[in-house]
Amino acid sequence: MPDCSPRALFVQSILGDFAGPEQQLVSSVLGQGLRSRDPLPGPIRKMPPSASAVDFFQLFVPDNVLKNMVVQTNLYAKKFQERFGSDGAWVDVTLPEMKAFLGYVISTSTSHCESVLSIWSGGFYSNRSLALVMSQARFEKILKYFHVVAFRSSQTTHGLYKVQPFLDSLQNGFDAAFRPSQTQVLHEPLIDEDPVFIATCTERELRKRKKRKFSLWVRQCSSTGFIVQIYVHLKEGGGPDGLDALKNKPQLHSMVARSLCRTAAGRNYIIFTGPSITSLTLFEEFEKQGIYCCGLLSPRKSDCTGLPPSMLNSPALPPARGQHSIRTKGSMSLICWYNKGHFRFLTNAYSPMQQGVIIKRRSGEIPCPLAVEAFAAHLSYICKYDDKYSKYFISHKPNKTWQQVFWFAISIAINNAYILYKMSEAYHVKRYSRAQFGERLVRELLGLEDTSPSL
Repeated sequence: MPDCSPRALFVQSILGDFAGPEQQLVSSVLGQGLRSRDPLPGPIRKMPPSASAVDFFQLFVPDNVLKNMVVQTNLYAKKFQERFGSDGAWVDVTLPEMKAFLGYVISTSTSHCESVLSIWSGGFYSNRSLALVMSQARFEKILKYFHVVAFRSSQTTHGLYKVQPFLDSLQNGFDAAFRPSQTQVLHEPLIDEDPVFIATCTERELRKRKKRKFSLWVRQCSSTGFIVQIYVHLKEGGGPDGLDALKNKPQLHSMVARSLCRTAAGRNYIIFTGPSITSLTLFEEFEKQGIYCCGLLSPRKSDCTGLPPSMLNSPALPPARGQHSIRTKGSMSLICWYNKGHFRFLTNAYSPMQQGVIIKRRSGEIPCPLAVEAFAAHLSYICKYDDKYSKYFISHKPNKTWQQVFWFAISIAINNAYILYKMSEAYHVKRYSRAQFGERLVRELLGLEDTSPSL
């Protein structure tokens, strides 16, 4: 299903049917003081040809993390029963059971069925081979008591304390497993409701759905699609720092950008941003840290402090397509480019004097500054990534916010694992599609497939 997000519609309005390969832009001549990074992006650890799907997944979710889930789940079950009464049907969960539990929930990412219990239902989504591994009653008991952190410590004030240690461990896994490209994008991935469900559900079912109480942002490698870093902003009520405020206040988006780029200083990265993040103050701050930026600017959504008002107002008579005007301040350039509308860009990563071109199959080549071509091409790649991989997010929809964040993070980890798999020698042995990789991972977690040793 095509991506209809505002980001995709914007890129389409600039590119149309983009005929040139995005990756050619990586070698474009960059702004003054900016140099290409070596070595090339890719896996840090070489996986053997015999590596299985679970081997790639456990680069991010290793056994020690799963064992901690076992301990915390059993601890929570014990304390819960001390408070509310004994549960005679409960037996402490084991590591193989925890892997099977994860496998059952992950299976909804390929079956696209919201209810995990459909596996045992005997209906359209039933799967007898999976159902035989664990009874439905046992699965529901583990689901009832499942925890990553059982209880809040006296020093903990963070609203995501029940899942934050897992997010930190996942981040360490991302950092240790992958070397990102020089060009990266800050954005919100497509994690909203399944469009198939939205199109087929009744109005009553749609009203019953609760809005997400958090916003998930990522820093993503624009040449591979690998998600380098995750940031979760939790809605803690209707105050000024809630999710509604986050969508309307550029200063809060700047806070998100700083959090996502806190480990990027001094690495000569080029960060592409949307209008809610783009601002002169933030870009100048990043430049001092050795981070360069190229962002779309909107007079309505962006923080335009310090920018010349004459460049933010559209003239009464539109110029010819491909025409542009430029204002510079030191290494910073403000570009106003026209293509059936005025598009403004702020950048210190590309020289404003370098020319690029937008290629449309119907109207031919449209001249533009190189920064515009680079921005559109890299955002186009991310849109294609979202369109391909967002359909494999886990469909299970728990009510608790921390569990929603947990399963979204697991979905991202599986997508990242598949990207590493495609870049490894194992892909040349067995060429699994994303759906086949997910199905294989589920069966390996449930112990239905023999996994070859990785070492």
